Amino acid sequence: MFHSLLEERLQRAVQAVRPDAAVGQVQVRPATDPKFGDYQCDALMSLARECRMNPRQLATDVVARLEIADLCSPVEIAGPGFLNFRILPSALATVLQSALHGEHLFFLPARAPRTVVIDFSSPNVAKAMHIGHIRSTALGDSLARTLRLLGHRVITDNHIGDWGTQFGLLLVGWKTLLDPVALERDPIPELERIYKAVSARSKEDPATLEQARAELVRLQAGDPENLGIWQEMIRLSRVQFDSMYTRLGVEFDQTLGESFYNPWMRGVVDALVTQGVARESAGAYAVFSDHTVPPKDDPFLIQRDGEWQDNPVLVQKSDGAFNYATTDLATLDYRLRTWSPAEIVYVTDGRQQLHFRQVFAAFRRWQPEAAARVKLVHVWFGSILGENGKPIQTRSGQSDKLADVLDEAEERALQVVREKRPDLAPAEQSEIARVVGLGAVKYQDLLPNRQSDYVFSWDKMLALQGNTAPYLQYQYTRAAKVVRDGGFSPGPDSTVAPTERSEVALARHLVNFGAVLVTVGAEYRPNYLCNYLFELAGFFSSFYEACPVLKSEGPLRDSRLALCELTARVLKQGLNCLGIEVTERM
Repeated sequence: MFHSLLEERLQRAVQAVRPDAAVGQVQVRPATDPKFGDYQCDALMSLARECRMNPRQLATDVVARLEIADLCSPVEIAGPGFLNFRILPSALATVLQSALHGEHLFFLPARAPRTVVIDFSSPNVAKAMHIGHIRSTALGDSLARTLRLLGHRVITDNHIGDWGTQFGLLLVGWKTLLDPVALERDPIPELERIYKAVSARSKEDPATLEQARAELVRLQAGDPENLGIWQEMIRLSRVQFDSMYTRLGVEFDQTLGESFYNPWMRGVVDALVTQGVARESAGAYAVFSDHTVPPKDDPFLIQRDGEWQDNPVLVQKSDGAFNYATTDLATLDYRLRTWSPAEIVYVTDGRQQLHFRQVFAAFRRWQPEAAARVKLVHVWFGSILGENGKPIQTRSGQSDKLADVLDEAEERALQVVREKRPDLAPAEQSEIARVVGLGAVKYQDLLPNRQSDYVFSWDKMLALQGNTAPYLQYQYTRAAKVVRDGGFSPGPDSTVAPTERSEVALARHLVNFGAVLVTVGAEYRPNYLCNYLFELAGFFSSFYEACPVLKSEGPLRDSRLALCELTARVLKQGLNCLGIEVTERM
């Protein structure tokens, strides 16, 4: 909250001193060390270099124009031009009180809302979602929730894999091996079974491989029978996908699979060739380096034996077929024409880094004017490992199917709930276990730096102590219960006046909620929010232990209950941004 107010006023002051300055880079952030104050800004030093000014002098001139006496004590200019801000107790109380009355929750709507397309999850037709999908799904959903909360227009698109050579094998299996009873009972395992059987046979039997190719050609040519089977595979798969997304509380604005872009594929390749972006090579068409960037930054070059060699991306194979790069270029073009986004974010695993570097670079050469208007971002993530360093398995010995993992998380959570709360009705125990189990899986995935591999640990994930979802959910229920037990309901005369050290520490952390949300949206890292909420829970716990709430009286009691109320609201909203629910009892 304060960071937004300070930033806006600071930018106005900079503009007054240097009307030509790019004030967008002038940003205020929470101080890294309390001894430097509550908030800091180091942007004036780089701005001074651009303006060829002495940074200390620029800082002095800006501070002279800065009108923040209602928020801060006099600004401290440190070193060559750092600005340190210390919030006044009266200003802190005012912001807490306006939040208590529902005017905000320590963040303001974005001053310049932007349209953001987020491409995430993207399972393949005829295959069960696996544990790896939780990373893309949880990350993408969290980013969408956070950006929407900040006032941006977000379009979520589930780019499912519903086209490609695997459908030739699936069509053969459907026509020769399908068990209709098994398909009706549980479609995805049956589709996986026939695919594996035909795929294994095709490796040993050339006739089967040729049959699969022929079926694929018929599908691509629009054969009614094959189209009908293919559409039924998609329908059955989407039923399974939608069931999983409902369970996870994830929604998409669009589900446009790879096949949706088929009508534009030929036009994409023709345009790339006509504009000299792609060229023929051994009967195929590919995008090669144009040597306009240093080799180390060029995705179309690779170093082998000390020399830089071509590393092109294919857009049409020698047999005339298109590939993923062609589809992604057509997808980019469609999204820009349809939604005019300022930003397109792809949430996939780290193995696709080179692919997206090449696609983005090819698109910039194909449509330079359009590319200049959009920020293209690959939000990549690492792998999930079991505690033995290998892919995780459930207790039943199943593979890493996402449904199996979620089932086990809920079962383990239910055991804990039954032990801790035997007094609750079975239905309520099951509901708490659902919320805790699913939240634990998501949180364990969102907590690490997304670019790192992480070890999936059942015990750590469901622990009621430490940086886990169950711990944060428990702290929410604790804060909410204190408010209920105190019979507190904010009224027009309610005030918040933190004075004790633990009260002030909690209050100062609460008001930083908005700054964290902005950083999550700017850097695509929900782990910042996880750590903020864990720290908030720690400040609340310290406050609760040091300051009697229900035993206090009069205005002091109401002020402390108000801090509990605000803590509960921020914990609930913050967990919601992570796609995690809360319960009123645990």
